[in-house]
Amino acid sequence: MPLDPETRTQLVATIRRFVDERLIPREAEVAETDAMPADIVAAMREMGLFGLSIAEDYGGLGLSMEEEALVVFELGRAAPAFRSMFATNVGIGSQGVAIDGTSEQKARYLPRLASGELIGSFALTEPEVGSDAGSVRTTARRDGDSYVLNGTKRFITNAPHAGLFTVMARTNPDIKGAGGVSAFAVEAGVPGLGLGKPERKMGQQGAHVCDVIFDNCRIPADALIGGVEGQGFKTAMKVLDKGRLHIAAACTGLAERIIDDMLAYAVGRTQFGRPIAEFQLLQAMFADSKADALAARALVLDAARRRDAGEDVSMAAACAKMFASEMVGRVADRNVQVHGGAGYIRDYRAEQLFRDARLFRIYEGTTQIQQTIIAKALIAEARAKTGQRDRP
Repeated sequence: MPLDPETRTQLVATIRRFVDERLIPREAEVAETDAMPADIVAAMREMGLFGLSIAEDYGGLGLSMEEEALVVFELGRAAPAFRSMFATNVGIGSQGVAIDGTSEQKARYLPRLASGELIGSFALTEPEVGSDAGSVRTTARRDGDSYVLNGTKRFITNAPHAGLFTVMARTNPDIKGAGGVSAFAVEAGVPGLGLGKPERKMGQQGAHVCDVIFDNCRIPADALIGGVEGQGFKTAMKVLDKGRLHIAAACTGLAERIIDDMLAYAVGRTQFGRPIAEFQLLQAMFADSKADALAARALVLDAARRRDAGEDVSMAAACAKMFASEMVGRVADRNVQVHGGAGYIRDYRAEQLFRDARLFRIYEGTTQIQQTIIAKALIAEARAKTGQRDRP
């Protein structure tokens, strides 16, 4: 059930204070240590951030998509590593079970994910399979009352901390493409599941990724999400539609934060005897950045409300994710330019946020994949209007 307006306003205000008072002041520490402070993680658990999207019946806050977007606009204002700590539980790490899981799977995992006791991770990408989710090569072979998994997953967010992996694996090698892929809820620590070393990344220090390796990893047959083979690709797409709106909201929040930083620097920095904020060429950057951020916010909220109303928002989510991720990159680049030489110096944070923003154009579907999704949807709509059939 949606929150009443007063409760929603209070929630957003509380999150904003948390970001301003607890998260932003710790950004440099997280970037330098590449670690998330334990007290911050504990505070996130206490605030219920790990369970934003999980139903109240399972201990979560049960926010609608619009409410989640409003919260993520605020959380996105801090360096992205903070959001990443709990975001897999809110999105791709829990939603496979939440959307398509059996009642037993939901009861077993969702309360622990909502509390943050269990960190969820989404294992889809492979060394030669990223954007082409239907070409998964990791196999899951049925053997009695078990499945045996073999394969490697790559660049898996929060894998070093995960207690539960949503794993996409091919259960039917005779079916090429998406139809042979199934989804599994795999608990950490089972024999045959190994982790690679955490990757050293361009940005987003404090958010950890690594390979997940399955070597004759035997899991119980009831780990099959929903209990039905061949539904994994559909589950992944449902999860990613929601996740893309979450990412778009995070991009929007980060852009709004960067605009604040940009203006604060510009009004205090003087050249030629006056603040650089008075220079018209810089003012054009301010204006373009604000228009970009407002457009992204409108896209996200429109798609979120439509999803809450039960509409298919695959194309709208792709549009929001594509625009917002490209937009925050433009804003972050302008911020470095406005800062001039200081923008290249770590103490000013402009260069860190520039590097942090770059990843948004890649994960949960690259910009090019979003363009493909949008174009295919538009072509299908056009053919439907003219009575033509899609090609098989």
